[in-house]
This record gives sequence, structure tokens and C-alpha cells, in this order.
Amino acid sequence: MSKDVAEVIVETLAEAGAKRCYGVVGDTINHLTDKIRTSDIDWVHVRHEEVGAFAAGAEAYMTQELALCAGTCGPGSLHFINGIFESHRNGSPLVFIASNVDRQEEGLDFPQEVDQTKLYEQCSVFCERISHPDQAARIFTQAAQAALTHQGVAVVVVNGDMFKEKVNSDTHWSVHRSQPVIHPSPAELDGLVGLINNADKITLYAGIGAKGANEELIMLADRLKAPIVHSSRSKEFVEPNNPYQVGMTGILGNKAGMESVLDCDLLICLGTDFAYSQFYPSHAKIAQINLEPTHLGKRCPIDLGLMGDVKASIEQLLPKLNQRTDEAHLDKALKQWQKDQEGYRKEEVSKHSLIHPQTVTRRLNELAGDDAIFTADGGSPMVWLLRHLDAKGSRRFLTSLSHGTMANAYPQAMGIAKAYPERPVIALCGDGGMTMLMGDLLTLIQENTPVKLLIYNNESLGFVEMEQRVEGQLDSFTKLQNPDFSEVAKAMGLDAWRVENPDELENAMSKWLASDKPALLDVKVSPMELVMPPKIEAGQVASTALFGIKAVLNGRADEVVDLLKDNFLR
Repeated sequence: MSKDVAEVIVETLAEAGAKRCYGVVGDTINHLTDKIRTSDIDWVHVRHEEVGAFAAGAEAYMTQELALCAGTCGPGSLHFINGIFESHRNGSPLVFIASNVDRQEEGLDFPQEVDQTKLYEQCSVFCERISHPDQAARIFTQAAQAALTHQGVAVVVVNGDMFKEKVNSDTHWSVHRSQPVIHPSPAELDGLVGLINNADKITLYAGIGAKGANEELIMLADRLKAPIVHSSRSKEFVEPNNPYQVGMTGILGNKAGMESVLDCDLLICLGTDFAYSQFYPSHAKIAQINLEPTHLGKRCPIDLGLMGDVKASIEQLLPKLNQRTDEAHLDKALKQWQKDQEGYRKEEVSKHSLIHPQTVTRRLNELAGDDAIFTADGGSPMVWLLRHLDAKGSRRFLTSLSHGTMANAYPQAMGIAKAYPERPVIALCGDGGMTMLMGDLLTLIQENTPVKLLIYNNESLGFVEMEQRVEGQLDSFTKLQNPDFSEVAKAMGLDAWRVENPDELENAMSKWLASDKPALLDVKVSPMELVMPPKIEAGQVASTALFGIKAVLNGRADEVVDLLKDNFLR
């Protein structure tokens, strides 16, 4: 019996494990969405396609199963692109169906015609166009397999009229997901053993590629008496129940993490692709193990690069290593880590009427469940998540770190809540990010998705202000004229609360978390909060002082006082 292409596509993707497709219906995909309507795949009708891509990508990231997006021709598919870039860069197995105008109009500058292939081939592991009906099952099977096995976005471009074409082939194509065990050869591992034996101070740096190797990391750290520094993306699985972890390096990190990396004889990078070369040691030996060989030596010069899965590689390495007893390097790092934590606790205290964002985040850490899943907008919310929320083994975290976009938090939380309806899903939102895509608060109501939205309302693009001030500039064009977000949310049908005083915070947050509906908590936080780096360099102090001089000369002396009180005099 013949089937049309739309039905073949839906059946193929459902068999590959897809449960939801996000998008906005219309024109060139109407035939596709009609077939989804009668299938086991749920259609999630968002108000803006970018939200759909964020949501689908977050669902796929958390589950490591297939999620879908579908876009109409021209502007409809173009609206997905930022969320597609985000999903591709964070390793989400997502299939995006990007439609185009009918074939007879293609190449004739027809209204809304866009060459989707040229656009999306730069943010995908697979990007093809169906040119014949009999290709539908085969190409979509390849797309699903590429997305799942390469952990990225697969894009298939389909002309609107192609969905209605008939397919007569009985050939069945299926997705295969192999899980090979890859580790360096014994001789290559012997080279790493040689570096280890010649080093006094060893630091382990674990990235997202070390996921699933928790026990092995701890065993290796114990054998080498080495501190473990983790990347921001690996916080959720390196931090819990780990007596050797000392936080992060980089501008978002802490002093213990930074010093452990910079002050070692040998840095062993395990599944990392940390992009900022200035935070790697300049005099230490560096060894790197990564399953992706193109990552070896990409960020800084290394002395030894080994291809392999981190878990399997450590398992092969451990029998070759002698137990170390010198704990001086480890003890120094752990003592500094304790001081860093004490510093964070001091930052979390709000006095009088001023609410620090650290206070808000720490209260959330105490009140949210151990199985909560958190997302955070790019900018200062992701800093508060990384520094002031504890990973507890079952907690999950997702921020936009590789792509660095705004407005990702609550759309991603929407997709995660669809996949895990029994777990609390909490989005840490900046006021700038929230207002970018605020219309899809209506989607939370329409889809009955009980995401919890926390808005850090500082009436500014806070992270940008920090960047400008550290450069010695007057902050410019960063102020935001915000509404009362709680009233806006209530008008849309959400439960909502607004907090302007520290004494109100715990009660409002408890009610907000207990709501069984989509709910929003609008907290008026200090607008002068700096994201302080792990070390204050002389140049940064001088630049901040230069900001102070400029602010005084421009009649803004009160801001200098607030900046000092909020960040240096606590």
C-alpha cells in the first residue's frame, strides 16, 4: 500500500524514538502536521519558533533521545536558527524539518523562498534535501542516526509539495546506535604514565566528555593525590560526593580551581574543550584524552594527546599507576576551595532592603528539591547557578555555555518539563532574556507545563554592565524599563509573586515552588552587583577605578558608592 511522504517521515521518526515535535503550523508543513496529529508524536505549538528549538534541544540534551522541530518555508524555518545553533553546540540529538517552497517555484525568487541547506549546514552534523519521494525514509533514518550517534542537530529540507507525494517502496530502514569502547593503546598510555611519574603536582581537569566516569575520576584523583577541576558543563556529575573536586577555572570559576590549573606540573585534561587559552598553564606539561580527536591540542599546545573515552581510558590507565602519598598540592587546593565556599556564603547575605542575587540563588538551593532540574540564561544568571546551586547527584543543569545566547532558560525548561513531568524544573531568567521571548509564557499555560520561572530583576543587562565597567567604560545602553513581571504573568494565567524586600523572599519562594501551575517569581535584586572573577588583577582594579572617575565626572557618584558597598565592602 502506498503512503505519502509526510506519513513516511512521521513513522520513521517515531520509530527512531521521537516523542514530540515543536513548531508553529502553517503553509508548507500543514500536510506534515496533519500526519503528526494522527500519530504517537505530540505537537507542541509554540508562539515563536526560536523557543521551539530551545525546548526541543533541551529535551534531547537531557534525555539523549530524539526530539523534533518543524518549520514552515522562509521566515518560519529561519526563526529556529538561534535555537538550532544552541542545540547543536550543546550536543542535542535533534532532527529539524526545514521546509521550502514548492519545487516548481524553487530557484525563481518566489516569496518566502530561502536556501535552507546553506543556512543550516554550519550548525548540524547532517544536512540534506529530499529530491525524490523514495528518499524520504532513507534520508530521515540517516538524519536520526546522525543526530543520535554524533550528538548534534540533523536537518532535512523538504519542499512543501513533496510531503504529498506518494511512496510505493516496501524497503524498511532503521536506526542503529552502536556503543564501541575506545581507549588509547598500551604504548600510548605508557607515555602518559611517564609524564605522571615525572610530575610532582598533578591536576585533573574534567569536562563534559567525562560524563559517566564519576567513579573512575575519583579513583584516579585518589591514586595521584590530585585535585579535580571541572568545567561548567560537567558540574552536575563531577561535583557531587567528590572529596577531590575544587571547583572551576576561568572567569566564572573560583580561586582554588584556577590556581590548581595554573600552579601544577602536569595538567591532565579529560573530555574537555575549554576555549579560553589564557586559563591554561604556561609552564606545565599538558596531556589530553578526548573521544573527539580534533579537540586534541585545539585550545593550547599539549605534550600528549590521546583519543579515547574517558571512562574506558582511566580504567586502562589505573593498573599502570603507583599509589602516591604526597598530598601537598591537593591539600593546598582543598583548603583554598574551603575559603572559596566561605566567600560565597558571605556573598549570600543580604542586609536592609537590598537583595543580592546570590541570596536569592542560595535560598533556592535550600528550598528546591534534590531532583530539581535547573536552566539559566546566559549572563549573570548562569554565574549564580554555577556558584551558588549545589549539585546533588540527581540534580541536572543546563546553561548556554558553548553558544552563549540570551533568552534560553525558560524555553529550555519547557522542553525539559515535557520530558520529565514528575520533576521540578526551574529556570533562572535575566530580565533582558525574559523580555526577548516573553510571548511563550502563553505556551506554558496552553500546554499546562508547570515550569517555575525566577526573574533576577535588576533592570539592566547586568553582565554587559560588568564587562563595560571592568574595561573602565561608563555602562551604556544597558538600562531596561521593566514592567511588574508578576502582574504580566498573572494576566497570562500564571501564578506569580513579586519580592522587593529580603524578609519577603523565603515565604514567596516557598509558595512559588509549591504551585502546581506554571509560576513566576519576580525578585528585585541589586542593580550594582559585579560578577567577581576568581582573582582580582591590578588591571581590573585600575579599570574599575577608571569607571569610578568617569562616573563621578558625569554626575553618577552615587553609583560608585553602591558599587563599592555591594561588591567590596561586604
